[in-house]
Amino acid sequence: MATQLLPHEEQQFHFLLLTAVERYTERLEQRCLGPTAALKRLREEPEGEGIRLTQFASAIFQDFLLDNLAGACFVLQALGTQPVPETPKAGKIADQLGNMALAAFSTALRAKTEESLERNAVFEGDSMGVKR
Repeated sequence: MATQLLPHEEQQFHFLLLTAVERYTERLEQRCLGPTAALKRLREEPEGEGIRLTQFASAIFQDFLLDNLAGACFVLQALGTQPVPETPKAGKIADQLGNMALAAFSTALRAKTEESLERNAVFEGDSMGVKR
């Protein structure tokens, strides 16, 4: 019983994810001194110092006013084909949906950021005079 987003909602979600990936990629590259080091750290320790994937995703939820029940439902609907992330078992439904949405968004953010960092690492090699 999957409910699809309307075209404008799908566009808004993709804009949200793209914006988050751009911001997160830039942040990681600055903190880790380049895309290669950032990619390594994101893969090895996504919640480590200077990476903090979930904390960043949570800030995006706040910035885009998604840190509420309706926002959680919007994100879950957009990511409805993804596996259900693990969340704490007890709590209110609204809290559970919020936790699931944040976890699902964090997973999507991580995957897309890895792709972005991989692309940037290729260009980093080009800009340093390395020939392919």
